[in-house]
Amino acid sequence: MASDPRTVIQREPMSRFQWGIVATMVGLNALDGFDVLSISFASPGIAAEWRIDRAALGVVLSMELIGMAAGSLLLGGIADRVGRRATILSCLVMMTIGMLGAASADSIAVLSTWRVLTGLGIGGMLAATNAAVAEAANDRRRALAVVLMAAGYPLGTIIGGLISAVLLAHFDWRAVFLFGAFASTLFIPIVLWCAPESIAFLVHRRPSGALARTNRILGRMGHAPVDALPVEDAAPAKVPLVALFSPALRRPTILLTLAYLAHIMTFYFILKWIPKIVTDMGFAPSAAAGVLVWASIGGASGSLLLGLLTARLPLLRLTIIAMLASTALVAIFGAGQSSLAGLSAVAALAGFATNAGVVGLYALIAQSFPTAVRATATGVVIGVGRGGSALAPALAGLLFAQGYPLQTVALLMGLGSVVGALALFGLSKVRRAPLASAG
Repeated sequence: MASDPRTVIQREPMSRFQWGIVATMVGLNALDGFDVLSISFASPGIAAEWRIDRAALGVVLSMELIGMAAGSLLLGGIADRVGRRATILSCLVMMTIGMLGAASADSIAVLSTWRVLTGLGIGGMLAATNAAVAEAANDRRRALAVVLMAAGYPLGTIIGGLISAVLLAHFDWRAVFLFGAFASTLFIPIVLWCAPESIAFLVHRRPSGALARTNRILGRMGHAPVDALPVEDAAPAKVPLVALFSPALRRPTILLTLAYLAHIMTFYFILKWIPKIVTDMGFAPSAAAGVLVWASIGGASGSLLLGLLTARLPLLRLTIIAMLASTALVAIFGAGQSSLAGLSAVAALAGFATNAGVVGLYALIAQSFPTAVRATATGVVIGVGRGGSALAPALAGLLFAQGYPLQTVALLMGLGSVVGALALFGLSKVRRAPLASAG
């Protein structure tokens, strides 16, 4: 019998049960994607009913991004202490409560509060699912599992957008949040059945009954049980934040944080403002949701294509190209289109490039840091990036309120991806361990 169950998972072929864990995490990331953009689907109806201007709406659109930043920074650490599964379940409860609260909101202040709570759950969910996917996959398939999980985000906006378009055609904006609460609740039994606690976590933290739980999970994965858990865990019990700023890691930490922050501002501008921009052009809210669906279809396609191309082309180069393309396509979207079909096509292309850049950044984060600090690095980069990205919808709303036309606002917001690409150029001299060696 093998002495270290983590070695069993890393070396043996992945079973259907392991792929089921990955699929569950893809679904949870899809839920995150819908929950983040639910406010975008609902925003035209909110603005019309409450008679708020674009500047006020921009603040509301930013609220869950603030919560997501706090969730990534704070709940990622909790996932390392109480477990990935417990954190995921707690986040689902927070997201459900937040969505129900948003559906009952009657003012900007109340709605903003509930969106912050929803964002906390989403941010913590991302940190926990990243770890869960990496620890359920073997060495050979870990990169693919990470890409598939990241592709769940635009998949969720596609499915959610299609459902939202139907809901908005028959009900008001509150129905979007009620559907989100229902979907979050539905995932609780799915996680309980299909996503056991990470074996790597059980080996590291040694909760009560860790050996028995580990062997039950190994059995469900189709692997043989182990006699005992390893005497010592090679990973340190606690990774201090200052380790990310050691001489060896300072450069990737700073550059990847800057790249993520800058590019995600462009990413959230295009996703958050599409519905309101399209309705202001005279189209119905349901049609605006349809345009956002096309942006998400493009995003899912960009995620998958980048994942396939990484087998043949350097990941860093692909990500830089995607970022530069996103700037150009967001600017083209801002130039305006005369038809709904034209808006949908340009939105799909912009979604393709912006989401490919985000997926590339996730993979670069995993590739640029050793196992001992990977979770900490991911939480810091995503937390700081998303915290800063909360400025994007609000900044765009302020520019609109000051009278700047869509073309100017889109060009200015699209420059974030250029800044991100420039930051990635600085990574060219950093030696990175391959994803396949990630533990």
